[in-house]
Amino acid sequence: MTPAEYIATQPEDRQEILTALHEVILKHDASVSPIVEPMMGADMIIYKEDGKVMKYALASGKKHLSLHCLPMYMNAPVHSKYSALLPRAKFQKGCINFTSADELQPAIAAQLIDDCAQINITAILEARKKKR
Repeated sequence: MTPAEYIATQPEDRQEILTALHEVILKHDASVSPIVEPMMGADMIIYKEDGKVMKYALASGKKHLSLHCLPMYMNAPVHSKYSALLPRAKFQKGCINFTSADELQPAIAAQLIDDCAQINITAILEARKKKR
């Protein structure tokens, strides 16, 4: 299944925000490529850095949508900045749960992805392996 096919299978009221966020991620972080795969028991669009490591994911759950963001999980200042900018969204350690574009505006998501694009997840994970 392609990302476009995944989005087309979602409820109509979610398709516009999923499409907007998908386009934001691809436009603002050239290091990632999308693939639809299962994660945490459900299919979602996973954006892999250099085709290897999950950097972001977009999911459509029963009650909300989620933007999984590994760079935010690994960077407390980024997490703090965007939890303040998006007070209506529900922040977890590495994901943002939301129900509409009012809670996660694409323009702010673009700023988030711009900030996260500077973080090389693959290099961080490889450095951690070398320390062990």
